[in-house]
Amino acid sequence: MRGPKPALRQDAAAVADVPRAPTWLTKDAKAEWRRIMPLLVERRILTDADMGSVENYCLAIGQVRIAQRTIDADGLTTTTATGLRAHPAVKIQSDAMTRARLLAAELGLTPVSRSRPSIREDQTAADDADLGL
Repeated sequence: MRGPKPALRQDAAAVADVPRAPTWLTKDAKAEWRRIMPLLVERRILTDADMGSVENYCLAIGQVRIAQRTIDADGLTTTTATGLRAHPAVKIQSDAMTRARLLAAELGLTPVSRSRPSIREDQTAADDADLGL
């Protein structure tokens, strides 16, 4: 996922109403769903095909929060037979943060992704004509 991300644009098949969070999401993931879905639906960029990405983003945010509670309770380190080591929740949290950040950019939930100008349909068609497509 390197390089510039494509600009977001409204889709004619966009989800029109805020769907309920899937029942299998964790409490933290459902809270994130309820926070972001009204914003995403309002932008009219999500289709049914995008729901998997939204679910994965919410799961990742939920994992970050669960891992943080574990770190808060147990500390950043743990003692093993070989000595002091980072708590396993630290790696879990780091991986979940990375996934969440990448998915947030894909969904237009970061400041940078929101600041990109949209691709206009007429401009895209004109560019295609210039290229002989």
